[in-house]
This record gives sequence, C-alpha cells and structure tokens, in this order.
Amino acid sequence: MDFSLIVLVVIVAALAFDFTNGFHDTANAMATSIATGALKPRVAVAVSAVLNLVGAFLSVEVAKTISGGIVDDTKVTPVIIFAGLVGAIVWNLVTWLIGLPSSSSHALFGGLIGATWIASGSDAVHFGKVVEKVLIPALASPIVAGIVATLGTFLVYRITARAKDKTVGKTFKAGQIASASLVSLAHGTNDAQKTMGVITLTLIASGSLAPGSNPPIWVILTAGAAIALGTYLGGWRIIQTMGKKLTEIQTPQGFAAETSAAAVILTSAHLGFALSTTHVCSGGIIGSGLGRRLAEVRWGVAGKMVVAWALTLPAAAIVGAVAAEVSTLGTWGTVLIGLAGVVVAVGIYLASKRNPVNANSINESEPAVQPANA
Repeated sequence: MDFSLIVLVVIVAALAFDFTNGFHDTANAMATSIATGALKPRVAVAVSAVLNLVGAFLSVEVAKTISGGIVDDTKVTPVIIFAGLVGAIVWNLVTWLIGLPSSSSHALFGGLIGATWIASGSDAVHFGKVVEKVLIPALASPIVAGIVATLGTFLVYRITARAKDKTVGKTFKAGQIASASLVSLAHGTNDAQKTMGVITLTLIASGSLAPGSNPPIWVILTAGAAIALGTYLGGWRIIQTMGKKLTEIQTPQGFAAETSAAAVILTSAHLGFALSTTHVCSGGIIGSGLGRRLAEVRWGVAGKMVVAWALTLPAAAIVGAVAAEVSTLGTWGTVLIGLAGVVVAVGIYLASKRNPVNANSINESEPAVQPANA
C-alpha cells in the first residue's frame, strides 16, 4: 500500500473515531439538561455541537500527551495507529448499542496501547505516562467530581429551602443551560484533542511532522468538526441512561453536576491529563443524587457502568492488538481489518434499529435495571 495512502486512511479512521466520540459522549454534557427539561433534545445537541467545536481551539496540551506521551512515536507506524483506532471504534459502538456510558478516551488509549505493544514490543509503551496521565486521573476524577457535586447539591438545597419551587426551577433551568454549555466547551477542549493527538502522531510517524510538533491548524479544525457533527446527531441511548436511569434529577442537581464536571475537565485539560469526560460527568450525576435528601441513586446501573469502565481499556487493547497482528502482515491485512471494521459497524447500526431511541422518546421512563435495552 502506498505510504501516503495509509496516512490518509488513518486520518479518515481517526475522524471516524472522533465522530463516534461525539455521539457517544454527548450525554456527558446534555443528559441532565434534557432530563429536567431545561433544554429540548435537539436544541441541546445543537448547542453542544457548536461548543465542542469552539472548545477544540482552546488548548493542545492533551493532544501533546497522546502524540508524544503514552507511546514511543519512533516505534509507531501509521498501520499500528490504524489498528488502534479500529479497537477504539469497535468498543465505542458496542457500548453505545447497549446504552452504557463507557469512556471513548480509554477506548482510544487501549486500542493504541494494544496495537503498539503487539507490533513494536512492550518497551514502545510508556507505562509510567499511562499511569500518570490516564489511570490515576481515571480513578480520581469521578470521585472528585462526585464529592464536589454532592457538596454543591446539598448547599443549593439548603440555600433555597424556603424559596418557592417555581422560582427555584426557573432559576436553575437557566443555570443548567449555562453549566451544560460549559461542560460542552470543556468536552471539546479535552476530547477533540485526543483525535488531534492521534493524527499528529500519524504525521510524526510518517515523517510529515517533526517529533514534538503541535497539531497543525487543519488538524484542529477537522477534529473539532468531526466531534461536533457526531455530537449533533445525538447519542440518545446513552443520554437516556445518564439522564433517566442513574438517579432522579431535578434542576438544582443538574446544575451542581454539570458545574462540578466542567471544573474538573477544564482543570485536567490545562494540566494535560487525558481523562474521561464520561467518568467525570457520571461521578457528578451520582454525587448530585447523594447530595439531595431522599433522592434515589440506582447503584445497579452505576455498577454496570463501572464494569464497563474497567473493561474498556483492556477490551479495546485486545481488539487493537488483534488488528495490529493482522494489519502488519501487509496491505491485504490492513484492507481485511478495515473491511472487518466496516462490517461490525454496519451490523451494530442495523441491530440498533430493532429498538430505536430518539429525541422524541429520550425522556420515556424505562426500568433502570435494563440499560441494555436503552
């Protein structure tokens, strides 16, 4: 296969992953606002899409972590990166189908780590950086967001205890619009950068960019546009799980959850921690349930989400490793993996049509113990 062609294929695959990241993680920003009626579903995803695009231009620290942090860019080829992307995309689609808010970020890291490890050896993976920049933030971020949301929710209800319910609802609906918008901006700042990092890593690996280079402007623009488009189409299945199945959400809770999540995400983006916005926002939502007296937190759903989180990195790594094993055999191997990825994606899309969830049915109540039917 012509080298310039495989670079183009990898860029397209990276943007495809970015697209799945958009519709997979829209729930992070907008689920609570949709659940409380602060924003109509279509308006919510449109606002989120625009702000994801804007957020992509605010920082490149996370992109630099990926392009020169978790793997050795001198031992990575475009074919290896392509295999890692296949692992990430497949996991994103599987978890979207069953309505589980797993981490697109960790799917990407897992796919890249598995593909790089099998193709170039374990010394090509910077495990120290993986622990520092990925695993520690993954464990700490939902806890921090949950604690902040719990305290924020408790204080909000104490402060507004004597206020009229109608006034409280109206005020915090406006606050939710602002806080959800901030989460969307933060999401673009953090998540769009991951695709920028992958494309930049590909350009470095192909010799088109010098090691340590920042993402070119066209990379920032295309990555931002891809995640914005995916966001606009709306990941309704996951929005339903986050907004209706984790806990009962009122407008003050939604405001507290979104504000805490935005603060954690923006701080991590500034420090270059490539954390999962899914983990952060889920922690914020659970915290908002704990902070409101008599609110029910559905721990069965939360437990299934945690299992999905734990499986994400190794599952994507295994798929990425298998894809790398085949792809590095030659042009035919790369073509075979690409076709297999397309077949899996189409199959999952057709399976989703058996039980569709859309903007009109997003707030319908369903049993909390059956997220696979979301």
